Amino acid sequence: MRIPRFYEPQAIIEGQPLSLSDSVVQHVSRALRMRPGDTLILFNGDGCEYTAELTEVAKRSASVQITQTVKPQRVSPLTITLGQSISRGERMDYAVQKATELGMNRMVPLFTERCEVRLNNDRQDKRRQHWQQVAVSACEQSLRCDLPEIGEPQSLNDWLDNVEADLKLVLHHHTEQPLGDFAKPDSIALLIGPEGGLSEAEVELALAKGFKPVAFGPRVFRTETAPVAALSVLQYLWGDLG
Repeated sequence: MRIPRFYEPQAIIEGQPLSLSDSVVQHVSRALRMRPGDTLILFNGDGCEYTAELTEVAKRSASVQITQTVKPQRVSPLTITLGQSISRGERMDYAVQKATELGMNRMVPLFTERCEVRLNNDRQDKRRQHWQQVAVSACEQSLRCDLPEIGEPQSLNDWLDNVEADLKLVLHHHTEQPLGDFAKPDSIALLIGPEGGLSEAEVELALAKGFKPVAFGPRVFRTETAPVAALSVLQYLWGDLG
């Protein structure tokens, strides 16, 4: 039987007791109906995984004793920053979830010319928090011990001006340049457009900022499918897949 695994956003020390956060208590006490003596796995994004034994369980609180600390080797040697044009509803959630499972380190939601989503400052913050929680859930499921960052939504221009990486790629199906032309990088910035793609002006701007056009096969992907295909190939070539 698989041991339940949860993200616990606080410092965790082996041999010490710990009062679980409200979100974990809700799962432990109400959803799973766990009891004192049961075992669970915790992680807080520091790269370690902590085995814990439940010592107290109530409706609104639960405590554990941390019994073991391990540091699994599950972090890809390839650092990936994803600039993802914002899409509606479940499409963006899907992109965040799958990119997290595939080892993305940072995602920045982008406003582009053909982006149909408009968010004021309050809604931007709420959506970013929601996407961060999607990433947390994906980490729990995929056994990641690090936590990717979902950055503040910003304009494409601002992101292009500030993003840094050894290799910068823009997904653009009107190119035949193979990935094999590039030297193996330690870090990659990948730009993915919205439904309908980036405008020609946006592609030209990305190229002027040092991005290289790349296509992953002859077919055109949906905006939420593109990061799955691209990150799979990049991790296979230069990361930890395969």
